[in-house]
Amino acid sequence: MHNPSDKKTTHFGYTDVPIAEKADRVAEVFASVANKYDLMNDLMSFGLHRLWKRYTIGQAAIRPNQAVLDIAGGTGDLAKEFVKQVGKQGRVVLADINEQMLAQGRERLTNEGLVGNISYVQADAEYLPFPDNYFDCITIAFGLRNVTDKAQALRSMYRVLKPGGKCLVLEFSKPSIPLLETLYDKFSFNVIPKLGEWICNDAKSYQYLVESIRLHPDQETLKTMLQDAQFEEVSFHNLTGGIVALHKGFKF
Repeated sequence: MHNPSDKKTTHFGYTDVPIAEKADRVAEVFASVANKYDLMNDLMSFGLHRLWKRYTIGQAAIRPNQAVLDIAGGTGDLAKEFVKQVGKQGRVVLADINEQMLAQGRERLTNEGLVGNISYVQADAEYLPFPDNYFDCITIAFGLRNVTDKAQALRSMYRVLKPGGKCLVLEFSKPSIPLLETLYDKFSFNVIPKLGEWICNDAKSYQYLVESIRLHPDQETLKTMLQDAQFEEVSFHNLTGGIVALHKGFKF
């Protein structure tokens, strides 16, 4: 298996771009869609993204006083619940590489009165700026597919996770039912960019997002990548027929 760092280009959707350019291009996408991100998520998933995230929050099983890192936390859907669960003595860090998305999350959670035990950090998932063995739980929801070097990001997550801690990766995956896969493809490529044009005046960013989903590793491949990053007892659970999968791994 080739490491992305072994070559000079990487995927940006279906286009090959220099590795050094991908992060900036992804940043442009999310800067463009930040203001309408939640609305578009509801439209693209028929509201199902809320159920997928609720399942992830349940599987995280956060307890009082824990330290939780939500990577690519965007507008704060997961962090919002974690803040309530860790209590005043716990700590939640909402991290996102994109300044505009991070600002959306900070504004939303602050307006809801969630302050004191949450902090906001602009950070690259490949090089997390936290000490070793620091967090009890790490989550990344719909963010890993946008990372240039996914294997490096998983190693970085493993490093900052405490022994006994768990990592949860919620991401689009490969539908397990052929008919569902066909319908999903037609909807993704024909409808989602048009929604992006209509809601955000930006079809191109949503074309990228659709393509990035297709290029993301399938369930078994991502499971192997987590194991290669030293996570143990790695498992995954398909949601909505495999359109989305939640992978879970532990550090012992």
